[in-house]
Amino acid sequence: MSIVTYNNRSIANISAIPGAAKSLTHIKTLTASSSSTLSFVDGSSSVVLDNTYPIYVFKFINIHTSQDNTQLQFNCSSDSGSNYNVTKTTTHFYVYHNEGGSDQALTYAGGSDLAQSTSAQPLGIGLGTDNDQSLSGELMFFNPSNTVFVKHFLARTNNIMYHNYSLDSYSGGYMNTSSAIDAVQFSMNSGNIDAGTIKLYGLKDS
Repeated sequence: MSIVTYNNRSIANISAIPGAAKSLTHIKTLTASSSSTLSFVDGSSSVVLDNTYPIYVFKFINIHTSQDNTQLQFNCSSDSGSNYNVTKTTTHFYVYHNEGGSDQALTYAGGSDLAQSTSAQPLGIGLGTDNDQSLSGELMFFNPSNTVFVKHFLARTNNIMYHNYSLDSYSGGYMNTSSAIDAVQFSMNSGNIDAGTIKLYGLKDS
């Protein structure tokens, strides 16, 4: 097993990288600019989303919405992006805390889960349009090209909400299909993805 070694606690002096970090391979970066959707389609624009990797990881960096009180969401396709309507069953819960320190809670988000639905799955809710309000986080897919089992996913995001709350969101579930998932699309439930970056990585077998 590789161990990170460093001097003076400086990242510039790291002399070894753990095996897990070396196994994460960058595939594609998409940058939003008033974009209605951002789509990753296997075989298109250098995107790989097949059996090359057992796990795929999407990373969200400072996703900014064009409208207050909106949600970043995703949906999947099994026909190379012709339709984003894969049936899914999911869960969603979040922790919130306001800037004044007077309001906080851990809550199951019944309005953001799905039960055998083809709708898009929320990843973070209540996004704001202020310049200092954005969302970051990640989404993991497990064996999306498998044609035997359902396709599991896990996600965690944090965003500054439109009323200046910190919202830490957790969602997970499965695409209830034995067909391979070969495309993933991100959007807002209203308005556009005003700015921000989404990166796709593949995680190799150990």
